[in-house]
Parts: sequence; C-alpha cells; structure tokens
Amino acid sequence: MLLEAADFNVRFGSVHAVNQVSLHIAEGEIVAVLGANGAGKSSLLRGLLGIEKASGRVSFRGERLSDSPTYERVRRGLVLVPEGRRIVVGLTVEENLLLGAYPCVDQSHVRSRIQFLYDRFPNLAERRDRPAGVLSGGEQQMLAIGRATMASPKLMMLDEPSLGLSPKLSAEVLALIDDLRRLEGLTILLVEQNTNAALQLADRVYVLELGRVVKTGTPGEIRADATLEDAYFGSRNTKTTGAAIDRRKHQ
Repeated sequence: MLLEAADFNVRFGSVHAVNQVSLHIAEGEIVAVLGANGAGKSSLLRGLLGIEKASGRVSFRGERLSDSPTYERVRRGLVLVPEGRRIVVGLTVEENLLLGAYPCVDQSHVRSRIQFLYDRFPNLAERRDRPAGVLSGGEQQMLAIGRATMASPKLMMLDEPSLGLSPKLSAEVLALIDDLRRLEGLTILLVEQNTNAALQLADRVYVLELGRVVKTGTPGEIRADATLEDAYFGSRNTKTTGAAIDRRKHQ
C-alpha cells in the first residue's frame, strides 16, 4: 500500500475531530472521502500531512510517518492542495509554482516541470509574470494544483477543489484531477463537496460521520446504500458535472 493509517485521531481540545479512523490507499487509486460539514474530512487530511497534531499509526511507502514533521512528509511525496487554494496573491504565477518546488534540488527538472504546466495551462503561461491575485477562481485552483505537482508527489490530497467554482469550472478542475491519475499515475485522496462528481472519479470511498468511518466501499456500493442517499446525494443537483467527467473518462 502507498499509504496506511490505523487508529488515527485528531483532537482539538475536547473535540474528537477524527476518531479511530483506519484507511489505506493503493498506488494509482483515487480515493474519495465524503461526509457532511464537520465530519472531520479536512482534519483528516491535515493530520495525515502533520499540520494538525495527531495520534495513531501512519505509514507511507512502507515507512512510518507518525513522528515526521510536515516538511519531511512533503519531501517523501505527500502533498496537500488545501481548501481555499491558499496561493500567495502578491507573488507572480511563476513564483507560486517555484514555491511548490522547494523540495527539488534538480533545477533542470524544475524548469521542465514548469514548462509542462504552462503547456497544460496556457492561461497560466500568459500570466506567468503577473500577480496570482489577477487570476480567476478557476485559474487560481489550477495554479494551486500545479504548485502541488511541482514537488513530484506520489500522493496528492485535495480538499474541496471545486468549492466556490461555477459548474463549468468545477468540471474542468475535477477532470484535471482525473487526468493527473490517468496520464501521470498520480495517486489521489479527494475530499469533495460535489458528491456525485467525486463518485464518478473515485475507485473507492470512505464516508465519515462525526469523525468516524461509517461506510467504505466502491462508488456503486456507496450509491446503493439507502441510508446514505438522502444524506449525501439528494440535496444537490450535481449530475451535470458528473456527466462531464464521465464523458472525459470514455474519450
């Protein structure tokens, strides 16, 4: 397994945000984490990266991570695209990309990686010398994902990548995530508010409720669970985005 966690906990004082969670992710998978607001999804990702203090066992590529600082986890190939993008708006597009490359010592690799991203995102290339604050919301999310890929990660964790985007831009961002797995073999751990679209992308799913895993299975098994239907699939019309992703997967 690429990543394994067992009896994993994140606490904030008396609040048990992540409670005895066990999960695993195989290389090349897209694994989605679903749940209502406050279920502990973001805390799980931040705990795995070491941003939040956590307890339990975590191994990555066969090595124990539990006592490693965040920078060491990034160096080993674990990265996070946080909710809200968190780009540095006062820096240029290219400077933001270079921030993601700090673990890399091979400068030729850094330059070739930046060129790859510019080829993939012409809008970013056109604005490479402009402050990142001039970008649209969708372009900022593309920049945040591009910045994370600069470290050549083995596992990318994404926290609500479509949050605040229009349905069209949301579909483009989620399709990019699918491309990263299909074309580059990147493993993805995805927290996504657009439940139906996440199920279109994912190979397996964990459902969190009040910090605990209450269900795990394939997207088909999750969809077939009547107790989850109203909680996660009934309140949001996300068929358009999911259909767009599905069309791309069959191209």
